Amino acid sequence: MPPAHPFDDDKLKEECGVYGVIGLTDAANFVALGLHALQHRGQEAGGIVSHDPEIGFNSARRFGYVRDNFTKQSLMETLPGPLAIGHVRYSTAGKKGAAIRDVQPFFGEFSMGGAAIAHNGNITNADELRTELIGRGSIFQSSSDSECIIHLMARSMQKNIAERLEDALRRVEGAFSVVAMTRTKLIGVRDPLGVRPLVLGQLGDGWVLSSETCALDIIGAKFVREIEPGEMVVITHEGVESRRPFRPQTPRFCIFEHVYFSRPDSIIGGQSVYETRRQIGVELARENPVEADLVCPVPDSGTPAAIGYSQESGIPYAMGIVRNQYMGRTFIEPTEQIRNMGVRLKLNVNRALIQGKRVILVDDSVVRGTTSRKIKDMILDAGAAEVHFRIASPPTAWPCFYGVDTPEREQLLAATMSEDEMREHLEVDSLKFISLDGLYRAVGEAKGRDPNRPAYCDACFSGEYPIEPRDMIAKGFELKAAE
Repeated sequence: MPPAHPFDDDKLKEECGVYGVIGLTDAANFVALGLHALQHRGQEAGGIVSHDPEIGFNSARRFGYVRDNFTKQSLMETLPGPLAIGHVRYSTAGKKGAAIRDVQPFFGEFSMGGAAIAHNGNITNADELRTELIGRGSIFQSSSDSECIIHLMARSMQKNIAERLEDALRRVEGAFSVVAMTRTKLIGVRDPLGVRPLVLGQLGDGWVLSSETCALDIIGAKFVREIEPGEMVVITHEGVESRRPFRPQTPRFCIFEHVYFSRPDSIIGGQSVYETRRQIGVELARENPVEADLVCPVPDSGTPAAIGYSQESGIPYAMGIVRNQYMGRTFIEPTEQIRNMGVRLKLNVNRALIQGKRVILVDDSVVRGTTSRKIKDMILDAGAAEVHFRIASPPTAWPCFYGVDTPEREQLLAATMSEDEMREHLEVDSLKFISLDGLYRAVGEAKGRDPNRPAYCDACFSGEYPIEPRDMIAKGFELKAAE
């Protein structure tokens, strides 16, 4: 598995990507392609479960990239059948770098047949459920919170697997987009708030479920619609059945999907992610202008916002920083000297462009601030006259408990410092973040954020958690005091 790198270690990590296909010959091959397109959502490990009517269920779980595992013919031949689901993982609940038993999809054999499940998100009452289930005799095989769903299904008294999944998810709190399969059905479910994404596509006579639309494009599938918050779809050879197993609630989709997590060529809520990010840059320029010579993105996630900032401000856009796309494993042993090179292994400054210029650096977020300082040093070393940071999200001051790997609150720069203190800490000429209202305007909420009825989950910025993080509160986490 490619090791963590200093550049990526200062970014919020998306939790997982899920994918499912029914009604296509060798469905696992399509799942592998879909997971490749979702690799940005999890690079730690991946897994596929398939079902063939003559052979039954088969599974393969591997650490590392999809391209290094699920492109081998010898492996894919072990996953036959017209029905398959898959998962790419970056661990949130459970231990980092955990055993292969933590890699999804998880499989369970029930009295009415087998079922596999892949989960994107995080269960906020998993500790409570696990304690209860172990007390009643359940034996857990992994450290993942997602395994709770399988055990809850096993204990359900409902007569078929789809109903058992409904029953189990009613006991679960938190964020979940689930793709599951039985011998004959592909099932997709989103939690009542729709925090995490899930979309439906069609390819010929087959159907596809995916975390993002970009993973439909890779196999030539047509985007049909998003699975709605609180909806369950059960797909068979006869078509798609929609159910509503949960009490209706006001949706709160994760706004950070727009800012960073989703691929820019995906569509969310009918909006192009790229265009939304460009519009974030426009709002950022309106709110926080500065005199400068160049607007440069911090690659790659800052690029659309930098383009928007340049277009709105009239300051030329330039690729002042170039990213090495072929980083992966270092070609030599990562000695202390190599590790100290840090960001330079991943990024290099276009010195001829930067020298003597007043530079605006546009990035998607500041988490710990460690990478921002290193990039600033690189820009100054290249001869920049001034460095101004413009950040395409509000200050990240609170951890996410809904499936995003976030540092503890005391490690978040914005949790312990004001904007001016962060500027001094980073030693830059200026530092400005887009406001929460500006971010809401960029994603299509013309009046900004309604504090009484926010349209998105923005807990990492606001500290307002739409789903109580019960397990974390039990461990001592303190919610934001009411104003």
